[in-house]
Amino acid sequence: MDRNDLRIGDAEREQTMAALREHFAQGRLTHEELDERLDQTLTAKTARDLAKVTADLPGPAVREPVPHYEMDAWREAMRAHHQQLQSMRHVRRDMRRQWSRRPGRRPHGPGPFVPMLFVFMMLGLIFGGFGIFKVIFMVWLVAMIFSVVHRRFHYRR
Repeated sequence: MDRNDLRIGDAEREQTMAALREHFAQGRLTHEELDERLDQTLTAKTARDLAKVTADLPGPAVREPVPHYEMDAWREAMRAHHQQLQSMRHVRRDMRRQWSRRPGRRPHGPGPFVPMLFVFMMLGLIFGGFGIFKVIFMVWLVAMIFSVVHRRFHYRR
């Protein structure tokens, strides 16, 4: 494919419009010609279209589109970014592991909910009989199981 058939962007249009304004300021174009050529520049889609706008004016006839990024450079940048993210994940994981292994640090317990249920269970046994005791005992048992499972999955080493 010919480079002149490649699509252009706003930067190339702006560059051509600036050149046209400069030619107008130097007296090479009339106001009507400037307006007509600016309209052609705004509707240009390829480098060839831009070259037609400035073909009869001094200066570089064909403005090569400037590639902002080459594909290989982009791929290399993306690869480096991916490696940086991976290393950050590894560092974060290692920091969490070191923090959880500190001497003297104990895992968080079940919190105040389970001991309170135990107290209510004992009070229910003493004052309410076995009916309320069974209900509170089941709730306490479920809370203990949930607490153990939560600790196993949350504090994995």
